[in-house]
Amino acid sequence: MTTGRHILIVDDYPDALDIWALYLRSLGYRVSTASDGEGALAQAERLHPDLIVLDLELPLLSGIDVAKRLRANPETQFIPLIAATGYSHRAQLDRARDAGFDHIAIKPCDPDTLVEEIERLLIATEESSSQPSHFDMEHGHKNG
Repeated sequence: MTTGRHILIVDDYPDALDIWALYLRSLGYRVSTASDGEGALAQAERLHPDLIVLDLELPLLSGIDVAKRLRANPETQFIPLIAATGYSHRAQLDRARDAGFDHIAIKPCDPDTLVEEIERLLIATEESSSQPSHFDMEHGHKNG
């Protein structure tokens, strides 16, 4: 299932990027990385990854702001987003959910648990995209 699936990992801590990239590649994922919010947006818009693991505390543009912009862009709005955060304060977790994250992983994350969530979201995305859509004649795009 994992072979060829493209994951974008965004974290401002270089060791975290290296460790997660190495681990996910060892499982057969293609991995790209970014170390700040602006880089995350640029990579997401250019590469259209299958899923993004996004730290909430980033330089230049927060993970919350990145998620909001991704959700507002028709080309990236359906990419599954996992928030990775060292904070478990209810207010920040609520902000992440409101910004459009599909899952929140509290750091340090258990690698197997994170991969299970990545797989769950990838399967859910695959299943929803295989459902029949209704074509909107007035606006010329698919709905549903």
